[in-house]
Amino acid sequence: MSPHPPPSKRAKPGPGQESCWDYPRPPALEVSTESVEVVLGGVVVASTTRSWRVLETSHPPTYYLPRAAFAAGVLRPTEGSSMCEWKGEAAYFDLVSGDVVAPRAAWTYPTPTARFADLVDAVAVMPGQVDRCVVDGEVVEPQDGGFYGGWITSRVVGPFKGSPGSWGW
Repeated sequence: MSPHPPPSKRAKPGPGQESCWDYPRPPALEVSTESVEVVLGGVVVASTTRSWRVLETSHPPTYYLPRAAFAAGVLRPTEGSSMCEWKGEAAYFDLVSGDVVAPRAAWTYPTPTARFADLVDAVAVMPGQVDRCVVDGEVVEPQDGGFYGGWITSRVVGPFKGSPGSWGW
């Protein structure tokens, strides 16, 4: 199995678009001034115009929002952790909005690696586990695979890791 799809299977970016195949590995961290919202239980639970995008080869961007962008009581720490070879050890949150709970739908890096130090107190959200995530008015499509937290918008083209047949990418 090839480590990534052949060039003929990669979508060519149009004007104003970027290809996830042009993102670096190790990933890059980019400040974003796009308007970002997270909706759960019909309520906007996070909103900001200052976030970070993690850009990694074969993945759509993962958005990290400042913890202060989340409404009070929305982030409930939960057990468990995971390890990212680039960012360090992640801690998880349940997202809570009224009676709606999205288990382990958000994560943070309490002590990220030096390369990702700006992510201290930043929180990422799995778009497939909330009502919707919105970037500059566009509803995000979740990255396939259940494990990945990428946010697919019309700004980025793939194919993306996580979709069927992409295990070896």
